[in-house]
Amino acid sequence: MTCPICGKATDPAYRPFCGKRCADIDLGRWLTDGYVIPGDAPEAAEEEPPTDPPHRPH
Repeated sequence: MTCPICGKATDPAYRPFCGKRCADIDLGRWLTDGYVIPGDAPEAAEEEPPTDPPHRPH
C-alpha cells in the first residue's frame, strides 16, 4: 500500500500514510474544506411562517 499523499510505502503506525507529515497534510485538507464530496446542493425547504405560541393566562 502506498501513501495517498506522496506515494511512498506506508508506515503501520500512520497507516494509510507514510508518516506524521502526510497524515497532517491530509487532516489540514479536511479542516480547510480541501476535500469535497460531489453531489447536488440540497434544495431549500419551503419555510412556513412562524405561528404565534398559544396564549397562556397569567
